Amino acid sequence: MGDTASAAMIPAPNLLMNIETPVADLPFLDGRTQKALTAAGFTKVGEVLTHYPARYEDRRAFDGWPDRVEDEQTALCLRGVVSDVQLKRSGPRRSFVVLTLSPPALRGGLEGFARPLMLRWFNMPFVFKSFAADQELIVHGRPKSTKTGALIIDHPEYEILNDTDEEEAAIHLERIVPVYHMRGGVPQKTLRRAVHRILDHLEDGAVPDLLPVPSVQGEFAGQSRGQAWRRIHFPESMEAADRARRYLALEEFFVLQLQVLRRRRQWESLAGAAHCGPGHLMRRWLESLPFALTGAQQRSIDEIRGDLARPAPMNRLLQGDVGSGKTFVAMAAMLLAVESGCQAALMAPTQILAEQHYLNFRRWLEPLGVRIGLRTASKKEDAFLPLFSEGTVAGGDSRPQILIGTHALLHGDAELPELGLAVIDEQHKFGVEQRARLVCQGRAPDVLVMTATPIPRTLTMTVYGDLDVSLIDEMPAGRRPIVTAVREQPDLNQVASFLKQQFAAGRQAYLVYPLIDESESLDLKSAVKEHAFWEKKLAPDAVGLLHGRLSPAEKDEVMRRFRENDLQALVSTSVIEVGVDVPNASVMIVFEAERFGLAQLHQLRGRIGRGAHRSWCILTASGKNAEGLERLHILAKTNDGFEVAEADLRQRGPGDVLGTAQSGLAGLALGDPVRDVRLIRLARRLAVEVTASDPDFLLPKHASLRLQAEPESRPPVG
Repeated sequence: MGDTASAAMIPAPNLLMNIETPVADLPFLDGRTQKALTAAGFTKVGEVLTHYPARYEDRRAFDGWPDRVEDEQTALCLRGVVSDVQLKRSGPRRSFVVLTLSPPALRGGLEGFARPLMLRWFNMPFVFKSFAADQELIVHGRPKSTKTGALIIDHPEYEILNDTDEEEAAIHLERIVPVYHMRGGVPQKTLRRAVHRILDHLEDGAVPDLLPVPSVQGEFAGQSRGQAWRRIHFPESMEAADRARRYLALEEFFVLQLQVLRRRRQWESLAGAAHCGPGHLMRRWLESLPFALTGAQQRSIDEIRGDLARPAPMNRLLQGDVGSGKTFVAMAAMLLAVESGCQAALMAPTQILAEQHYLNFRRWLEPLGVRIGLRTASKKEDAFLPLFSEGTVAGGDSRPQILIGTHALLHGDAELPELGLAVIDEQHKFGVEQRARLVCQGRAPDVLVMTATPIPRTLTMTVYGDLDVSLIDEMPAGRRPIVTAVREQPDLNQVASFLKQQFAAGRQAYLVYPLIDESESLDLKSAVKEHAFWEKKLAPDAVGLLHGRLSPAEKDEVMRRFRENDLQALVSTSVIEVGVDVPNASVMIVFEAERFGLAQLHQLRGRIGRGAHRSWCILTASGKNAEGLERLHILAKTNDGFEVAEADLRQRGPGDVLGTAQSGLAGLALGDPVRDVRLIRLARRLAVEVTASDPDFLLPKHASLRLQAEPESRPPVG
């Protein structure tokens, strides 16, 4: 018996199905469909229904057949008939399929009214076997004009309609039709048909609502999860689809806020201890500084000091733009912890940054007699100095009081049995498990996580709602703004002349490239090749090379020579993005700058402007990418990291800005932290209200399908 007849014989009320029902147990789906869905990872009903449409096509009325291209950025949805299809070769390993598509009217002999449209697929010979003359297609894509005046669409999305019977037509035609991201090779029609039939047999009672009803008069009055699923997959109107999206997005944000509150509750339930000395040591250090801390730095220190004095463990995020002085705030916090008799550790994502911190800490804290250690994959170094007189650390102990390092701090020989304060720099570069392993070396230590990547308030509320936040929103006095300019295809002779003028004045420069070596697939300049070019161009001035494939010892030597001005220029990749601090370097030229993200460019720019001299950041571009040029001009207009972060968030999205896997945003299929600020606030309020009356609502049994609550075993580390 055919697939359609089987479905018609199964009355919905007699099928016991819920969102956990295996796809393989659905009798109204034929075996071939079940096998395709399961192979693509759709094992349960809920996994099919939460694979939401990527876009919609309004097939109630197709676009008019084009006779010319008004705008190559406008995509059209067309219905036509295959006139001809050919497989052509353009070389021994290159081929392309060319299909001629005619409007349906041409079958009635109206050839003079419209001209055919050409469809092309490059290096996809298998597509050729899918088509035959007189097939009816639905095509979606952007037409463009060729030099001969023909209209063509390259790599369009398509569906073949010839095998569509009346029941199928009700799913795929004469309605607003969902179009899904391809997954596991499951055809659009197969997936759309499966979703439609599942929804036909799924009763609303089998779909548990996750959200508490916000208000019977509110925007979501009468809405349910089951209804939202029906309307987002097969909407009666685009307004209905958007309303369903907002409801399901609110659900996603609600579960994310439950996770945030759960982590906070877990952290606050830990039995900690106060790790705050009387402050004599910190006062002596502050008095020794040749400058005064900013008001924002002092405010942050006061907030951290209050946390350290409480027995509940601190879980705080310290935000500050590049050069705002986060390290000095961390230094003050660590001195307070050391003076209380415990150890403090700072974990950095790279060896270069760890060694930079080590040198800075020794420079400022050696006069106080604090024992400082360095632990990286290739180095174990301790600065053992006489014990300071006003501390409470046990005399005679040779263990470092402050230990700075990379991932090496996570291993057993790091010597952190009395860890009281863990500081994690550039926290987004570490995974949750890595941060947790550092914290687990002590007894519920206080945790301070730092980031020089300004995080817009929306994301802070969404992702870091379980942390208290200290914000350094003030730059140190005397810090001069960096002059940033965008140059398309600059004359390298002029660039070399400018650099030589800077070298003659005693300054140094970074020359940054996107790749280490040349790539066959990417037409981009590489650091290794361009280093040889600049060595000749800038001679006799010395030019160094720094990239991620150098050994730790080689990196150390290059950075030592650059810090000591033995090298006037440093050709580098983005390995210098964080932590490199050479005040004498006042010029940065970023080549192929449009290949970098805005936030990354802002971090790179922060490597200069650290001394008393005027600094220049030159962003070079090919000029071929209009969108990339627009991004660069945003950076040229402002030195404010938060403005840059907001622009980066709008352009790239939160997952790319923060790192999807690290940020907890991987499950946001519909929610958008940029446009859905109102939903985020509503989700936060609902989560606070529901957990106040039912703390167990935080447990995984209440998790949604897309945003699973974190396992109970995961350490509650910000």
